[in-house]
Amino acid sequence: MDYWIDVMQDDVYVLSQDGWQAGKVLRELIIEKGDKLKETPDLVIGRKKYKAELLPPALIVARYFAKEKLELDQLQGAYDEAAQALESFLEENSGEDGLLADAMNDKEKVTAASVKGRLKVATDEEEKAILKSAQALFDTESKAKKAHKKFQEKMDLAVFTQYKKLTDNDIKILLVQDKWKASLTGTLEAEIERVTQRLAKRVKELEERYSVALPVLTQNVNELEATVAAHLKALGLE
Repeated sequence: MDYWIDVMQDDVYVLSQDGWQAGKVLRELIIEKGDKLKETPDLVIGRKKYKAELLPPALIVARYFAKEKLELDQLQGAYDEAAQALESFLEENSGEDGLLADAMNDKEKVTAASVKGRLKVATDEEEKAILKSAQALFDTESKAKKAHKKFQEKMDLAVFTQYKKLTDNDIKILLVQDKWKASLTGTLEAEIERVTQRLAKRVKELEERYSVALPVLTQNVNELEATVAAHLKALGLE
């Protein structure tokens, strides 16, 4: 019901107004002078920003550009790894007594520019070695970032072009199967998992509550009966 209210209701309204061709529509987000962007763009091509009316770019990517998405993820992984290596190196060597302490700029940060500048005047061989290592890590991080950005822009353009090629049948498959059905299936599976976990927890509670075996319970009852009988006998009530 939530998905109908949040998503499907709007989708069905758009379909009723514009038909299946609405799936091809990418609405350009126009920013008036002095205003801020009121919607998050789905695609950015150059300086232009677009919002998809029905089909998010992720659906187009998943169905038509799975191979490219894998390559993009690998480039992202390479960039993340390079950025982490650089960050760790700077943290290790830019402390008060670190060899990069003199490479900090006015904002007390070590940057590619500050390392390059310090390397020109440094005389200590150990410091120069650390500076060169930092410079190499900055270069690696920069190249990885540029490679990812370039490929992202290339894929975004391919996705943008793919929207124009979509037929009514393509849009039906993307909307009904890939968007609606996939989302509803995911929601249903999550609900089943939640109920299953709740039932499992309840079963465990019952198991712990009744974990004492019947013979033990019978023995306890017999012992209690004997105790009560002894008390009654002592009171002359037997």
